[in-house]
Amino acid sequence: MFNVILRLIATGAYFLGVAMITRLIVGADFAIVVVIASALFMVGFHAISAYRLKNWMNDLRLDNAPELSGWWDELGSRIYRNLKTYHRQQQLLSNSLLAFRNAAQALPDGVITINKENQINWCNETAEAQLGLRSPRDNGQVITNLIRDPDFVAFIKAKSTEKSALIKSPKNSRQILALQRVNYGEDQMLILTRDVTDREKLEHMRRDFVANVSHELKTPLTVLLGFLETVQEIDLPPEQEKKYLTLMLEQGGRMRTLIDDLLTLSSLEANISTGNDETIFCDKLMDRLKTDALALSDGHHKIQFEVTPNLNLRGREAEITSAFSNLISNAVRYTPEGGAISVKWFTAENGDLHFDVKDSGIGILPLHIPRLTERFYRVDRSRSRETGGTGLGLAIVKHVLTRHNGQLEIKSEFGYGSTFSAVLPASRRAPASN
Repeated sequence: MFNVILRLIATGAYFLGVAMITRLIVGADFAIVVVIASALFMVGFHAISAYRLKNWMNDLRLDNAPELSGWWDELGSRIYRNLKTYHRQQQLLSNSLLAFRNAAQALPDGVITINKENQINWCNETAEAQLGLRSPRDNGQVITNLIRDPDFVAFIKAKSTEKSALIKSPKNSRQILALQRVNYGEDQMLILTRDVTDREKLEHMRRDFVANVSHELKTPLTVLLGFLETVQEIDLPPEQEKKYLTLMLEQGGRMRTLIDDLLTLSSLEANISTGNDETIFCDKLMDRLKTDALALSDGHHKIQFEVTPNLNLRGREAEITSAFSNLISNAVRYTPEGGAISVKWFTAENGDLHFDVKDSGIGILPLHIPRLTERFYRVDRSRSRETGGTGLGLAIVKHVLTRHNGQLEIKSEFGYGSTFSAVLPASRRAPASN
């Protein structure tokens, strides 16, 4: 304010000086004309400067600042500096926002920002993929109008940061999402979504595993306890007592087999090494497998082995023997009496090593095939128990082959039999024996 008063005094002094000097030189009349002309010039100068400043204010950019003089130059310079500072701050904010969004885009979780009206401000690509949203198309939309799942709506309305929820993805009903809320700013919320499908599947498998193990052990234990109580309380004839003891031995053997398979599977899943790779002489291994298969079949099946001579394997012999043996024993158990079983050990055209077990059994429906390697999964539970299966054989096969860089391939046609192929890479082939 003080500067303005000084400038006004200086302007007044200027006009007064001009008037006095002009009067002394050319007279009073001409002095009045000069003062009026000077005043008009001053007014025009200020009008033009004000007009230039007004036009700049209508399109306030750094690159179109007008050329000004005098007081207007100082005013324009201050506006220019403030504008430059504002642009710098805006750039910093834009960079911070861009960095946040880039970081949010890189997160494996979905991120959605919503306001107090539950309107979407922004979401990352993961949230788009999981919830079917589209940014920026859906920005400003009420999120519960787009996602109508009752659990999701209840989660949004709860307004509690401690509340979480599990929902099925609107885009994929097999995908399970965990929701979490974080409040920030003034009535702003951050909704986080995480794909927990695998976690929930593992939890479901864990519950099934505990239930199945309990059931599998409970049945033989019930039989054993029943026989023991009978033998203890009742005097039985020697023949009947021997029969009961034989049945108890069978049930005990069944529990031991189940526990052995559980320990084997646990060791494989924990990736506990049972030793370094060794050369497996497959001619001898196939002879042992054939002997075991014939003993298990006891003449009830036609079993044929086709073995490529000197086709040896590099790996862990105990594990490979267990995997191959499980495939053969499954074929024997699920092939009706009089059926045929073909076992082949050969090299495929691409160099992979194949152990194929083909049977003429009952076959498997397509819906069961993807789940056959799950622990305790059985197509026919009653038949599995009759044949002595534990429900862990194919799970063991899968883990053994995985540890040897191989895979299990299953082909089956219901009513016409199945082919189980243990496929191992060519790199697992060992030199032929001398």
